[in-house]
Amino acid sequence: MLQQLAPALRIMLVLTILTGLLYPGLVTGICQLAFPARANGSLVFREGKVIGSVLIGQGFSKPEYFHPRPSAVNYDASNSGGANLGPTNQALIDRVKGSLVNFRRENPEYAGPIPADLLTASGSGLDPHISTAAALAQAARIAKARGVTVPAVQALVRAKTEGRALGLLGEPRVNVLLLNLALDEQFSLKR
Repeated sequence: MLQQLAPALRIMLVLTILTGLLYPGLVTGICQLAFPARANGSLVFREGKVIGSVLIGQGFSKPEYFHPRPSAVNYDASNSGGANLGPTNQALIDRVKGSLVNFRRENPEYAGPIPADLLTASGSGLDPHISTAAALAQAARIAKARGVTVPAVQALVRAKTEGRALGLLGEPRVNVLLLNLALDEQFSLKR
């Protein structure tokens, strides 16, 4: 039995060192050299402090900021996940109705169809993007709160819109954190 156990333990030790230490260390080193910002979480800094990541959604609720899509996990990155409620589930229907009422209350000037991503959560609950239509639907509220024109806010949304990945995957979208930072830079609050 010892004849079989000794080679198995040596193989386990060698593979543990190779696949548990050397390979991850090599990949981490290459990523740190080639893509340091991405390897460290695509963090966003303001005045030397981390204020978020472009990869993880955050809750914004003040009228002078763009609001993200609803989150099933209250934007808690340690608890990523969707609600997994089916379309006929009353809890989901009530939550969407509540989001609709909330949107109408916050954006009384908007009369068009409400983009679905302002009413429904993403699968992870942490989606940092909203559709361009969702951002434009909030433009009047933000313009009023910041004392600027609606076309100026709409122009900022269009300037910050990201296209489809590789020109064909996904839909045009806007990163809410980056858009809100651009708002602060371009249109300081006028009260």
